Amino acid sequence: MKIKALVFDLDGTLLYTLEDLCDSVNFALKKCNLKTRTIEEIQEFVGNGIYKLIERSIGDFQEKKEVCFEIFKKHYSTNSTNKTKPYQNAVQTLKKLKDKGFRMAVLSNKTDLEVKKLSKLFFGDIFDISMGETDDFPKKPDPKSLLNIMKIFEVNKEEIIFIGDSEVDIQTAKNADIACFSVSWGYKSKDFLVENGAKYIFDDFLELYNAIITTI
Repeated sequence: MKIKALVFDLDGTLLYTLEDLCDSVNFALKKCNLKTRTIEEIQEFVGNGIYKLIERSIGDFQEKKEVCFEIFKKHYSTNSTNKTKPYQNAVQTLKKLKDKGFRMAVLSNKTDLEVKKLSKLFFGDIFDISMGETDDFPKKPDPKSLLNIMKIFEVNKEEIIFIGDSEVDIQTAKNADIACFSVSWGYKSKDFLVENGAKYIFDDFLELYNAIITTI
């Protein structure tokens, strides 16, 4: 079956966002008089949305979760692009794929507003859809957002690939019953991805591009 559409995760797949996330988490932790976290710890905590990131970061002090979360959101909303950048060859590869005629979308566990802001800033009009968490569309691995994108693109499950860097992305694709391509340059190791069910893993955007092109 010919692949017609591609859906990409954002953090760890298209954008390196770890340092900005770490800075905003630690800003919030300091404001709440809590121990700050290393970037390695933050890397381990990401993948299930910012609320879960804060929940994991504050450890035993869950009574401070809501206050810390609000501080984080406010700080990150104005500091999410200080050190964030596309991975090497990300933009060029996306443009080539778009030129090949693929329908393209971003699906992230960030808030919908933040996803749209970052997608527009770093990728312009490459993506047909940029989508994050909303009241109507819960976080991955719930497949509702991915199934909605398939409906908008008018493709079936054999005509779309989901591309991400984490076990959450693997599970999301599984829940939607579509193929998943995993990438090793993000926030989870290749061994971790294999342990969590990854069937196809790519080490750079050239490998990823060639694999996608062979599906045409």
